[in-house]
Amino acid sequence: MGLPVGSKLPDLALQPMGAPATSLHGLLENGPVLLVFYRGGWCPYCNFQLHELATSGSEFQRRKITPVAISVDQPDPASQTQASWQIPFPVVSDPDLRLHEALKVVFQADAAEVKRLGGYGIDLEAASGRKHHRYAVPALFLVDTDSVVRWAHADTDYKIRPSLSQLLEGIDGALR
Repeated sequence: MGLPVGSKLPDLALQPMGAPATSLHGLLENGPVLLVFYRGGWCPYCNFQLHELATSGSEFQRRKITPVAISVDQPDPASQTQASWQIPFPVVSDPDLRLHEALKVVFQADAAEVKRLGGYGIDLEAASGRKHHRYAVPALFLVDTDSVVRWAHADTDYKIRPSLSQLLEGIDGALR
């Protein structure tokens, strides 16, 4: 699941909320990037992680790393997530899963999962604007200025995520 460490990424197009279109290579001109794939603004585990990353901005600034949050949410829900958690870094909408597929972090919800989420008031089609019932496997990829993955974490169990201290330790080790 997910691209392995050492993989080189292509120049992926990015459309951050409220910002001009750019590319991964364009962001990498400013230093390493931490790609943060999250299931959607409807996921409480993802929201906790995004909030934790947003409130730890100084840790990333000190390391000259730009986090970029990516989900299949349409631009409006993605903007709402960014505003709700006062996320100071780019949030990208990828409802057609181009970035998700490039990094191999696509989860296909089966009918039972769609029904279970619907029971919680979560409408995957409304969130993504698509009928594909796919979303991100929660994943983190540290990409260096040469577009190479230096550290990665992806797990199909959406509850398993590195703590902030584990993430920072992984980043520090990868950038040595």
